[in-house]
Amino acid sequence: MSVTVRFAPSPTGYLHVGNARTAVLNWLFASSKGGRMVLRLDDTDEARSSAEYAEAIIEDILWLGLVHDRIERQSRRAARHREAAGRLKRAGRLYACYETDAELARKRKRQLLKGLPPVYDREGLSLGDEDRARLEREGRSPHWRFLLDRETVTWTDLVRGPQSIDCASLSDPVLIREDGSFLYTLPSVVDDIDFEVSHVIRGEDHVSNTAAQIQLFRALGAAPPEFAHHSLLVAADGGRLSKRTGARSVRDLRADGLEAMTVASYVATVGSSEPVAPHQRMDDLVGRFDFAKLSRAPARFDVEELVALNARLLQARPFEEVETQLERLGVGGGARFWLAVRGNCIRLAEAPGWWRIATGDIAPVIESDEEDYCALAAGLLPDEPWDDGTWRAWTSAVSDAAKRTGRVLYAPLRLALTGQARGPELAAFLPFIGRERAHRRLTAGATR
Repeated sequence: MSVTVRFAPSPTGYLHVGNARTAVLNWLFASSKGGRMVLRLDDTDEARSSAEYAEAIIEDILWLGLVHDRIERQSRRAARHREAAGRLKRAGRLYACYETDAELARKRKRQLLKGLPPVYDREGLSLGDEDRARLEREGRSPHWRFLLDRETVTWTDLVRGPQSIDCASLSDPVLIREDGSFLYTLPSVVDDIDFEVSHVIRGEDHVSNTAAQIQLFRALGAAPPEFAHHSLLVAADGGRLSKRTGARSVRDLRADGLEAMTVASYVATVGSSEPVAPHQRMDDLVGRFDFAKLSRAPARFDVEELVALNARLLQARPFEEVETQLERLGVGGGARFWLAVRGNCIRLAEAPGWWRIATGDIAPVIESDEEDYCALAAGLLPDEPWDDGTWRAWTSAVSDAAKRTGRVLYAPLRLALTGQARGPELAAFLPFIGRERAHRRLTAGATR
């Protein structure tokens, strides 16, 4: 069977990490099966959807490395959705109802007080032509419900295993609002049929919708796709993910300097039996993808863990993969400099700071009682050219002359040379500072 999946965000806001997880899982599954992914913008909510958000979502999906085969916009397919609705009306599966929201709320309350489930009583089915005409003369417009078969719908979920829902416990879902606009369900099913979607991969919050959607597929003469409902992301403390607890848009994560592969690696592996680990290429994730590895327990999203993962990814990233970005950031030194500093970069944007420390003007840090020591060390600086062995040879000579070892030998030199208490290994970093700058920094205390 040819595999086709779809990622179907609504362009009512920026792409957030929860949706990014769904997008990545869709892409990984399709890629692992030699299939394709459709990016479908569910933009039928005209009041909330915007072109700005739509373009931002497309941009973020591409930034994540999810190359899709086509882009579709539901708003351009209204005629097809209306045609499907007409078929359902003629078949008696879509029926008009006239209750207001307040009336429906009163019905639900009465049913609950009687100890009954708040299932719609199908009053709309009992209305005759005269009843409908009278209600419309009163100024009411109908909403349209899908008539569910009172049966138990079963399916084998690729994540959750065998599932069943008794449709007698469900209200007939509203598919068309009073103003004639469609809710999510009908356009989604129609488009899944037309785009030959074979697998619907989405969050477990959609499990309760699945039985009605399976019936709707069948009512429209189509076989339902396979379903996979993955667990949702929650906050690090197990609570609901919100802005307060760390919910972030992909756009925020990009602005924060995180790498695309960090985000993709994280959302693909968090909440699975795979260790959360940095992967340098999407193909690495494709080869390891398996629905069986996804846990049914909620996946905990931890911003600190994500940032730490970014540091681990950079520490393993070869120069060839960052060369263009470093050039854009004004960082020189080639592969040797990158290898010297990558272990001290949590974000790639920190590399220019180390380049400035190596090659620019800095304020050396020399305690007053270390001025003579640093001046002594300056006098022992070897002639250039310098290489990775210069630091060891120089500090050995300084140790012999000053009778120092360990931290009291190295710490004052690092502070004077870099202005920092911590940083890259100076054996690799020192050659980029060079003899002239090193001498000037080490003797700065004597000129104050």
